[in-house]
Amino acid sequence: MAFPVQFLLRGLRTVGLVLLYYVFSIGITFYNKWLMKGFHYPLFMTLVHLAVIFCAAALTRRAMHRWTGKPRVTLAWKDYLRKVAPTALATALDIGLSNWSFLFITISLYTMTKSSAVLFILFFSLVFKLEEPNPFLILVVLLIACGLFMFTYESTQFNMEGFILVLMASFIGGIRWTLTQVLMQKAELGLQNPIDAMYHLQPLMFLCLFPLFLFNEALSLSSSEKLFRVTELSPLLYSLLTLSVGGTLAFGLGFSEFLLVSRTSSLTLSISGIFKEVCTLLLAAAVMGDRMSVLNWLGFVVCLCGISLHVGLKTYYSRNKPPAIRHLGSKSSELQLPLLHSGEACEDSAEDEEEEQEISLH
Repeated sequence: MAFPVQFLLRGLRTVGLVLLYYVFSIGITFYNKWLMKGFHYPLFMTLVHLAVIFCAAALTRRAMHRWTGKPRVTLAWKDYLRKVAPTALATALDIGLSNWSFLFITISLYTMTKSSAVLFILFFSLVFKLEEPNPFLILVVLLIACGLFMFTYESTQFNMEGFILVLMASFIGGIRWTLTQVLMQKAELGLQNPIDAMYHLQPLMFLCLFPLFLFNEALSLSSSEKLFRVTELSPLLYSLLTLSVGGTLAFGLGFSEFLLVSRTSSLTLSISGIFKEVCTLLLAAAVMGDRMSVLNWLGFVVCLCGISLHVGLKTYYSRNKPPAIRHLGSKSSELQLPLLHSGEACEDSAEDEEEEQEISLH
């Protein structure tokens, strides 16, 4: 009788973690689109989000230190600038361009185009030899590319400027997640815990994005009544509050992804991501009034087939080779959050342990 109860509890825990991930992931997408309707400064918004994430990561690290009694990793300046900076630059541009695109395109077009990031992740994974080439990858690329073409073909709400921005973000996202995997797999750096990774990435991301903000938005923002030329205190407080909410959602998204991968597997995160795209499109059509034709929906289905095939291939090949970072010992207490310390760890099967060691590229 204990086995069914244990199985039920693990199932409920997984569903709860997936729902938490959906709340933050879908929430920040709709939040960004909503905010961009009245606040046309996406790069400044991103800078505020980065500052909030850094503060939240610093507080979390301090809490983890007090809980475990062990100091958190802090990189030397030489390693920090040489090894973290490329990942920070790619991440900053990916997030900045993605938020910028919300000024021009609908949530449905953003979601569909952003799904093409899998193509660029595959490409750079092959370049950096993180993926082994196989003939099925050609089919994955064709399905996703054809699906994207069908979705954008004769779309009534298509915007070229926004499409180019989010496509550039997807391309840079391929570099970003490949570099992130390399960064987190370097045992000597000790950044396997995403909280430590976020803490080290945010300052450099802020510095990388700040020149672009100065060039594109600084002059306009300095003369805007949204922040610097306010006549009353309440509009200023409202703007700061709404911007801080986005930073909280962004931190919650990274934290929920970590919880989901740590307590289930990276495969669960990848599969959840596929259904998340479906939920986002359905909500965009119902709530935001995005218009999609039958051809657009068919293109989305074709693209999902390509992404699903990619997830299935990664699962198949990961079972036939040892985990890429098993030697890092990610089950050690130093690499886990205090919230994850429980006796349930010993109940996980060997199959779950293999999947938990992978770094998700979703």
